[in-house]
Amino acid sequence: MPVKSTSDFTDSFKVAVFLFKWRKTLLILGIAAALLSALFSSPLFITPLYKSTVIMFPASSNSISRALFNESTNQRADLLEFGADEQTQQMLQILNSNRIRDKVIDKFNLAEHYGIDPDSKYYQTRMHDRFASNISYRLTEYLAVKITVLDKNPQMAADIANEIAALLDTVKNDLQKERAVQGFKIVEAEYLSQLDQVRKMEDSLTHFMKMGVNDYESQAEMINRQLAIEIAKGNTRSINALQAKLDILSTYGGPYVSIRDALLYEKKQLSFLKARYEEAKIDAYESMPQKFVVENAFKAERKSYPIIWIIVLLSTMGTLLAGMLVIFLVERSPEFMHKLKQTQS
Repeated sequence: MPVKSTSDFTDSFKVAVFLFKWRKTLLILGIAAALLSALFSSPLFITPLYKSTVIMFPASSNSISRALFNESTNQRADLLEFGADEQTQQMLQILNSNRIRDKVIDKFNLAEHYGIDPDSKYYQTRMHDRFASNISYRLTEYLAVKITVLDKNPQMAADIANEIAALLDTVKNDLQKERAVQGFKIVEAEYLSQLDQVRKMEDSLTHFMKMGVNDYESQAEMINRQLAIEIAKGNTRSINALQAKLDILSTYGGPYVSIRDALLYEKKQLSFLKARYEEAKIDAYESMPQKFVVENAFKAERKSYPIIWIIVLLSTMGTLLAGMLVIFLVERSPEFMHKLKQTQS
């Protein structure tokens, strides 16, 4: 066990003597600092603020159609899966956007609530600074996003926090739908064009069928077989009738076969486009929540700022340390010591 040197004991003794000598002065300074700090941190000088928080995770999927209707299992997103780091960073960026900030300012009339004149020269700067000081977003240790709102009105703080969480869905859906609607219009145009092409081809086939061409290959085979039989019999009337049908097949059979075979391909393309059309329509006009809310905000029962006991403690300690330093420096002054001796004598 180390043994303290004589100098250590001497220094401790000097400190003790110093504190005892100036105990009344230091006590007065401490009490005055405690009372003044308690006074100046009271609601008379500092408006108390109440805190409300919302904790949420982002959703992993942005596309409803891909999450619900994609036929490929490998590409299908899990609708119930929490988002990864990328989605979390996107959520933070959206929360910090002016789209959400401006909507909150307008809905809760924060200019009046914060006492900021909209006609003042630096209104935007003052409003944005005040908004940033009272409302913040950060990642938690579990990679969730935490919305924190401070306000002099506890109910207002809770309402703002919950509204911001709700606005996340609105703003993100709006951003995505700006592209989704444009994409849907492109797919819709292609789908309708393909549908019109198929209908025209079907109308052409209907025309050929009215002319007597229903199934070119089987009809040609059957008529030729029957024609051979009738020629063998020498039945001129039947031969002429069958020959007339063959003439129709020779005239319209080629176009019929071309359109029929092309129609099969075009219908496959139409089926593919219809699936894309339905998916694009869902993404453009349907919405789903973009987050999982773990904890909603509620009205705080206690103020969060200022914490008076910490202010009082730090102010008192600071005042005592400053007081001791000043006294020590004054004591070291020869002029002070001379006057002190004269007073004592």
